Amino acid sequence: MSSSTQHFNCSISDGIAQISLNRPERKNPLTFDSYAELRDWFRGLRLNEDIKTVVILSNGGNFCSGGDVYDIIGPLTQMNTKRLLEFTRMTGDLVKAMINCGTPIIAAVDGVCVGAGAIIAMVCDMRIASPEAKVAFLFNRVGLAGCDMGACAMLPRIIGQGRATELLLLGRSMSADEGERWGFFNKVVSQSDLDQEALDLATRVATGPGFANMMTKTMLAQEWSMSLEQAIESEAQAQALCMQTEDFQRAYRAFVAKERPRFEGK
Repeated sequence: MSSSTQHFNCSISDGIAQISLNRPERKNPLTFDSYAELRDWFRGLRLNEDIKTVVILSNGGNFCSGGDVYDIIGPLTQMNTKRLLEFTRMTGDLVKAMINCGTPIIAAVDGVCVGAGAIIAMVCDMRIASPEAKVAFLFNRVGLAGCDMGACAMLPRIIGQGRATELLLLGRSMSADEGERWGFFNKVVSQSDLDQEALDLATRVATGPGFANMMTKTMLAQEWSMSLEQAIESEAQAQALCMQTEDFQRAYRAFVAKERPRFEGK
């Protein structure tokens, strides 16, 4: 995986990739190019064993203001149905790439986090916010349905059907306090501590058993559509695979020696 990205910021160190959108003067809107590059980057992550965790950071006090009004919204009004469907499928492909990358993703949300930005935060596996964070699935406010990029499937599972319906029908902002009480945010910390809290959490994940963490993320996604019996059987198979890893052996030897295991992700 390369940190030489063109349409978003990326740095990789000690098994942690830190990425952020790179247009802080516009509150970090998405463009056609940044959508596509993010999609391709997360697709490539599936084959990478060196990156253990991804942190999506805010930039300049804001997370993401959604699709750029001039670079995306304006052109969309001039497209025919075929081209519009190509675009909406491409945005959905970013969500699928994030879900299927096998690597835990943490969002550090500050300031504006709306539209597609709210979707990106939603798709992350864990979310930390500052008190200034404001999340809005504002598709309704621009004449669109709330069923965008998987929102109607994922948001109710995170915060509940009634609360999700309220946010998707009204397009109103969810405050950081609401987000924490409703389970959208794992934690709310001060703005000055936000990035470090997210990186500390990422380090804890990155030093864990990488293969097992990948399996946990995979099963969390796949079991949505399974019956309980199917889920139990799938978890039995997944756990049997994890029991064949060197990390499982390392954990056993460390326990016997009364030491802390040092996982290598294999």
